[in-house]
Amino acid sequence: MKQSYLTLLLLLCSFFLWGQSEKAIITGIITDAVSDAPIDLALIYIKDTNVSVETAANGRYRIEIPANEEVILMFSRIGYKETSTTLTPMPVRSTRQVDVSLAPIDSDIEVIVRESKIEDAGLIREEVTELKLIPTTTGNLESVLPHIALGTSSGTGGELSSQYNVRGGNYDENLVYVNDFAIYRPQLIRAGQQEGLTFPNIDLIRDLSFSSGGFEAKYGDKLSSVLDVKYKRPDSTRASIGMSFLGGSAHLEGSLNAGKDNYRKIRYLFGARYKTTRYLLGTLDVKGEYTPNFSDLQTYITYDINRNWQLGLIGNINRSEYRFVPSERRTAFGLINFALELFSEFEGKEVDDFTTRMGGLSLTYIPDRQHNPYFLKFLASTFQSDENERIDIIGNYSLRQIESNLGAESFGDVLGELGGGIQHEYVRNFLTYNITNFEHKGGIELQGYHDDTQTTSSHFFQWSVKLQNERVDDWINEWERIDSAGYSLPYDTSAVQLFEVIKRRNNQNSNRYSAFIQDTYTWRRDSRSEFRISAGVRASWWDLNQELLISPRVQLLYKPLTSERDISYRLAGGFYYQPPFYREMRAPDGSINQDLRAQKSFHLVGGLTMDFYMGKRNPKKFRFITEAYYKSLWDLVSYEIENVRIRYSGLNDARGYAMGIDFRVNGEFVPGAESWVNLGFLRTRENLLGVTHLEREKGQTEGTPVKDVPRPTDQLVTLSMFFQDYLPKNENFKMHLNFTVGSGLPFGLRGANQIYRNTYRFSPYHRVDIGFSILLWNRERIGRRPHHLLRFTRNSWLSLEIFNLMQVQNQAGNTWIKTVFQQYYAIPNYLTSRRINLRMKFDF
Repeated sequence: MKQSYLTLLLLLCSFFLWGQSEKAIITGIITDAVSDAPIDLALIYIKDTNVSVETAANGRYRIEIPANEEVILMFSRIGYKETSTTLTPMPVRSTRQVDVSLAPIDSDIEVIVRESKIEDAGLIREEVTELKLIPTTTGNLESVLPHIALGTSSGTGGELSSQYNVRGGNYDENLVYVNDFAIYRPQLIRAGQQEGLTFPNIDLIRDLSFSSGGFEAKYGDKLSSVLDVKYKRPDSTRASIGMSFLGGSAHLEGSLNAGKDNYRKIRYLFGARYKTTRYLLGTLDVKGEYTPNFSDLQTYITYDINRNWQLGLIGNINRSEYRFVPSERRTAFGLINFALELFSEFEGKEVDDFTTRMGGLSLTYIPDRQHNPYFLKFLASTFQSDENERIDIIGNYSLRQIESNLGAESFGDVLGELGGGIQHEYVRNFLTYNITNFEHKGGIELQGYHDDTQTTSSHFFQWSVKLQNERVDDWINEWERIDSAGYSLPYDTSAVQLFEVIKRRNNQNSNRYSAFIQDTYTWRRDSRSEFRISAGVRASWWDLNQELLISPRVQLLYKPLTSERDISYRLAGGFYYQPPFYREMRAPDGSINQDLRAQKSFHLVGGLTMDFYMGKRNPKKFRFITEAYYKSLWDLVSYEIENVRIRYSGLNDARGYAMGIDFRVNGEFVPGAESWVNLGFLRTRENLLGVTHLEREKGQTEGTPVKDVPRPTDQLVTLSMFFQDYLPKNENFKMHLNFTVGSGLPFGLRGANQIYRNTYRFSPYHRVDIGFSILLWNRERIGRRPHHLLRFTRNSWLSLEIFNLMQVQNQAGNTWIKTVFQQYYAIPNYLTSRRINLRMKFDF
């Protein structure tokens, strides 16, 4: 009898497992067709069955359907039009993504069902809801990119800077767009503590896309990456207020009916931000009075004139003020048996201000067409930056040897003075530049016809023509005096010499012309595969250096639909040229090279994206992305990095390459809490033309020739992780962990960094920031607590953040001390130490 029961149980299990295996999986996201906001609690069910699921708070769903059968999938939600889609038979255990935009009942918009899985040419797309929770000292969107984007690191600026490096490129090699408008930044910033608020306001952002290389021809002419930000199209009134020890922010969004028709609306976004890093800067080695004040006002308004025309207006005023009166500095460094300390006393102060203004106007035409839809867009924008540096600081320094023997009575005392002197820095720099541009872009989709109902195809042609005028007015007046042991350097018996003097006046007025044309062909057969090939070419010409650039680019994406795994492949290649901007043209002595040619590169990128599920009882979706790349670089303008300032040679004097591989996994490691892990390996090298580079081996006094040397951004390993968790029985209490590790960046001797180039490295950068958030109020509690103090808000959060939890001394650069005997000492400039921040956020 027992054997019979056991046999019956095994048979039942076999039938159950067989039934489970005869399934296919449908995943996707349900959004509002008007506002693009995710819709929660939407019902997805198989018609004429009781199989159904609901969407989560982020609009995502997962449902199992019978394999090898035609299925009608229904989508419904109170207040929205119900819709359905017919799914062709799918293989066993295969996966398909079906995204649906539901239209409100009172609108004339049709429901949009998108079954394509292939995404745009390798761009990583993210919503910003989870990104707002990442603990960051800058409050800028760019500071979170290393946690979500492939091959991205924060460089030498660390937590004080929003600059980022991508796959061996510096910050100037990155494109940034907001609603198709190109974004620029101040040029004279030399240290992370001077940086204010960047343009993208995270409270106004709907979503973002990021490509780490191999991007399409429709994006501009840079060597490394593109960040494409889209602002919201609000349909209802919302607002928020945030405040912390590091500043505050507020925003307002909504829409107004501009006529009797529902489609005629004015949608508006307003954002205001304020930041001060005085609390953070108090942990630096250089003590004194820090007064940094950064503010930003921004708006984006759209007017739907009628069904076909839309007018858009974007505006921004950004002001950064940095005042610093140093008093003294104590920095300890060296080895266990040879400890040194730099002690300095200061006189004077530094006053910097950077003011940028930007305004843009767009006019978009999208006619209501069912067949071969197209769009036309016209953009005009102007950007102005006024930058002033005023520095007059005298430092009396003493370089000392410190007793490092723990058992000695004089432990920590000064054993002797290795050197002393005066370092006097004087700067009066004024830069004004204006950028004005006009652009037309458009696109048309030509839909293919097939007798086979399972096959669809289309061509999407895009084009653009752009004219840009640039005007630069630059006054440079800076010098540095170094006195060592009573002797001015360089030493001269007949006169007192300054160590470095730059006095220049540069004026420049030029025009750039650029255009592109691109075709994206998409083909899909439900029972077979889907692929997309995008091929385009860019052309640009600059009337200053008279250089014509032609850069073809191509991307191929392929996804098999018969595979059990939800996986897609990407291959991209092309030529990427970067015409010089004013910064690249200006040599260290302030002179301008107007014949400077564009820096050039060839990208080859290959990778895959795989979606998979983990967990037995309640499986959660994860995404794995990996890309390998190689970039050949020529006509490079060599440079050195001091803190965050990039000092170019002003010459096309180098060749190089970058190669590596990146990995990323993201998903809900904890149900309901998205997390990311990024790991990258990089090797980027260069050689200066006409220079035989040498490298010293340990124990050798003479160098041996090497083929190439590290570029300033050569960072072998970068690892970043953002992880979220919450209490098992209380999801209102969350933890946000931000972990970053990066191997040391190279540097060389100041003024002697050519033959023995970038032979030293900073210590590895590693940092942990952690935050604890508690949901004080949610409007869903109004029934239980109608008289709560925060009942007038939708959500109210209180967060406690601990920056640099492990109190690691990371390095941002060096202060160079030179003795009369021509000896250099590199004194490390350390970044911030541990700080606790309290943050509150109210959503209305």
